Amino acid sequence: MEKKITVIPGDGIGPEVTREAVKALQGIAQRFGHKFDFDYKLMGACAIDQTGVPLPSETVDAALDADAILLGAIGDPKYDNNPEAKVRPEQGLLQLRKALGLFTNIRPVKTYPALRHLSPIKEKNADNTDLVIYRELTGGIYFGEKKLNEDGTTASDECTYHKFEIERVARLAFEAAMVRRKKLTLVDKANVLETSRLWRKTIQEIQKEYPDVTVDYLFVDNAAMQLILNPSQFDVILTENMFGDILSDEASVISGSLGLLPSSSIGNKALFEPIHGSYPQAAGKDIANPLGTILSAAMMLDHFKAHKEADLIREAVAWTMENGFVTRDIDPVNFYFTSTVGDLIAEYVANELPVKINKRNIRMGHVTII
Repeated sequence: MEKKITVIPGDGIGPEVTREAVKALQGIAQRFGHKFDFDYKLMGACAIDQTGVPLPSETVDAALDADAILLGAIGDPKYDNNPEAKVRPEQGLLQLRKALGLFTNIRPVKTYPALRHLSPIKEKNADNTDLVIYRELTGGIYFGEKKLNEDGTTASDECTYHKFEIERVARLAFEAAMVRRKKLTLVDKANVLETSRLWRKTIQEIQKEYPDVTVDYLFVDNAAMQLILNPSQFDVILTENMFGDILSDEASVISGSLGLLPSSSIGNKALFEPIHGSYPQAAGKDIANPLGTILSAAMMLDHFKAHKEADLIREAVAWTMENGFVTRDIDPVNFYFTSTVGDLIAEYVANELPVKINKRNIRMGHVTII
C-alpha cells in the first residue's frame, strides 16, 4: 500500500503529537511493507505568522491531492485573547472543512480499565463505555448568516439545514450502527426547533432502509444528562453541528483525559486529528499526551481499509496504559515524556520491543533488554 498523507502540525503541542503519530505510521509501514509519503504544510497561528493567512492556498492544494490529512491542533492565545483580531487560527480550520467537503465528524469515546480511576464519572457508570458520535460538520448555526445591528445591541445567527445535509451524515451513522451494536440515538431539540423537526423526519425516513437498527430520540438537554448518568447505554449518537460540538466535548472527559481521544472528519477527503486543543502552556516541554493523535492515525488506517494495522496501533496504545507508560496528564508523578511514549508505540507496532523492559532506562530515554 502506498499513500500520500498531508501533515498539518499546527500550533502549540500540535507539532509534538503529530510527530509521534508519524512515528507510529512509520512503524506500521516498516512491519507491513507499506509506503507513506508525508507532506508537511502550514495552518493556524503559525500560518498567520508566516504568511498572513490561517490557511495558505498551497495547504489546500496539498490536502486535495492527498489520500488523507493528519492534523495536530490549531489555536494561539495571542489571537484567542484578542477580541479585535480580524484573522484567527480557527478560521483556517473552518475554511479547510469547506474546501475538502468534510461534512461528518466522527468521535469514538471508550473507557480503558487501566484508567478507570481518572474518570470523573463513577466507575459503575463509566465502565464499558464504547460509543461513537457522528456530528454534522458544515451546516447549522456555525455557518448561517450572522447579523449585528448598527449600534451593536442586537445580534443574530441563522441556523439552516437542508435535507441532503442531514441524509449524507445520517447514512454514515446508520452504516456504523450496522457493524456495531445496531443502535442509533438521534439528539435534537425537536420540541422547539424547526431544523430539529426536519432532522427527525429525515431520520425516520432513512430508518426504513436499516430495519435492523433501533433508533432512539433524545432532546439535547436530556442527552447531556444521560451521557453522565449512563454513557454505556449509547452506541452511535447522531446529531447536528452545535449539539455535536458540545456533547462530544462533554463525552471526552469520560475516559479520563482529553489527550486520549481521536477523531476523523469525512467528506470528499478524510482528515484525522485529536480532539484536544493546542495547549500552548505545554508546547515544547515534551509532556503532551500523544495518544489521541496516534489513535487518529489508527482511524486513518481503518479509512485505508488497513484494519489489521489499525488494530495493532490500538493494541500498542492499550499496552502502554496497562504497563504505566503514560504522560503527565494521566499520572502527574510517575509519567513518561511524549517522545518516549511515541517511541514505545512505534517500536511495538514495528515488532522491535525487547521481551523484557527496564522502566528505569526508559525514563532515561533508552529501551533496553534486561
